[in-house]
Amino acid sequence: MAYSIDFFNVGVQTEVEGWPAGVNASFVRIAEQMVESGPNLGLPYTRPLGEGLFEIRAKGEEGIGRAFFCTLVGRRIVILHGFIKKTQQIPPKEMKIARKRLKEVQRG
Repeated sequence: MAYSIDFFNVGVQTEVEGWPAGVNASFVRIAEQMVESGPNLGLPYTRPLGEGLFEIRAKGEEGIGRAFFCTLVGRRIVILHGFIKKTQQIPPKEMKIARKRLKEVQRG
């Protein structure tokens, strides 16, 4: 049975779809694989960040994109937040947004 992928809101979808072409194509390939096989693809594609938060690690010639997601009952994957990575570490600001949205989704 396949998984479904939803975006937290239209803004998140617009952000991810606006990534450079190569990075966006990488995201789409990983997302399609998650729909078929589930979210636990492992490195280099996905990685757990703790407390039910995970990241999609999209990479293209133009750079690196990160999309945070969680999973919900009923095989639903929710993309909580996305950004283009410019530093080695995940910026605290981006992590804070993802964790706040994770709490909102978990509360229903």
